[in-house]
Amino acid sequence: MEYQLKTEKSNMTTITEFVLTGFSDIPNSQWILFGIFLIIYLTILMCNCIIIVITSIDPVLQTPMYFFLNNFSFLEICYVTVTVPRMLMDLLTQKGNISLVACATQMCFVLTFGVSECLLLTVMAYDRYVAICNPLHYPLVMNHKVCVQLAIASWVSGVPGGIGQTCQIFSLPFCGSNRMNHFFCDIPPVLRLACGDTFLNEIVVYLVAVVFVMVPFLLIIVSYGEIIANILKISSASGRAKAFSTCSSHLIVVVLFYGTINITYLQPTANQSEGTGKVISLFYTIFIPTLNPIIYTLRNKDIMMALRKLSKLLR
Repeated sequence: MEYQLKTEKSNMTTITEFVLTGFSDIPNSQWILFGIFLIIYLTILMCNCIIIVITSIDPVLQTPMYFFLNNFSFLEICYVTVTVPRMLMDLLTQKGNISLVACATQMCFVLTFGVSECLLLTVMAYDRYVAICNPLHYPLVMNHKVCVQLAIASWVSGVPGGIGQTCQIFSLPFCGSNRMNHFFCDIPPVLRLACGDTFLNEIVVYLVAVVFVMVPFLLIIVSYGEIIANILKISSASGRAKAFSTCSSHLIVVVLFYGTINITYLQPTANQSEGTGKVISLFYTIFIPTLNPIIYTLRNKDIMMALRKLSKLLR
């Protein structure tokens, strides 16, 4: 019995790193995937940088809506940079070794930026609510000071959630297999490698997800309920179309982002297959951030006009 306990303790302390298997189950496609994800990553960087530049320099876009879009684009750059470069390196080297410290750091940043994105999307919904439902008081309610405070609150509020979740996950002992069927350190695959009963940890994950994911989502739903009710009161069809066009892009982004996030964090880890979880993670970490700048530019006349003016200046 004493020997068995010593052996178990030894096994628990020998794991100093995880192995991210990533896409090793399709070895013949490693270089193709590397090329695809590299192009996607560079596209995300380029498109969001363009949005940041034009919303910063164009006088027409110096409004609260574009101020928050500027912050959202920068947040998207941070969000994908936490996971994609590491994934590209693993595809290039075909090695997925990552230390526990590096894994915890990556998880902390992913969760922090993820929470900040949830909150910033909520702030953007509130901005559209005030603009459409209370237009006469909009300049007073959404003045520059308030916008800056809301943006800072969105960025800062994600920090305790990310650090707290990471600490409670990595306080668990890890033994046995250290191979993680994923391309980055996310909560569900890390929990699968933990020793002992992780029920309480999963409950904490669920509660935090309810606070930082479901509550903001419900606030967005309420905001858009009021927005739609007010849009329907507009007598002219052109007026309704113009009003809805100012918030339709944001609504599409909300549906895509929250849809995949809810599937990942609001169901028990045991109910998620590793393959399905990896595919869903691809959507909210890579594919949706790729679509976001496209959605915001193609569906926004002001952005398109600013892009044309910028292209003329660069010629």
